[in-house]
Amino acid sequence: MVKKIELATGAAKVNRELEGGLEEQVEVKTPALLSVQTGINEPRYVSIMGIRKAMQKEIKLMTLADTGLTENDVGAAGSWVKIENMYVPPVEKQAEFIKGSPDEIATRITEILKSRGLI
Repeated sequence: MVKKIELATGAAKVNRELEGGLEEQVEVKTPALLSVQTGINEPRYVSIMGIRKAMQKEIKLMTLADTGLTENDVGAAGSWVKIENMYVPPVEKQAEFIKGSPDEIATRITEILKSRGLI
């Protein structure tokens, strides 16, 4: 929930939003992965002239040889992250909608909490 970033050599000062609208400033070593709020940046809108100029630009296609990389540097072979297993976790529990008067609902909630050993 990063709201502000100040970069320095080897570190970044980060303002992050906490619950209740509070804000905390922390310093993290870089490289770091940050989750940024959408309001951190004011978007710039492209002019019509900018769009027309972009349409006329050449898109250069590059091969691995053009970049100086080999097949061992990219893809699964070059990645330090290995995916061992991907799956959609099974749904273990369904939501239970409790109907009735406030007293009946309170009694049912108490029963559920007791059955699960929570009270």
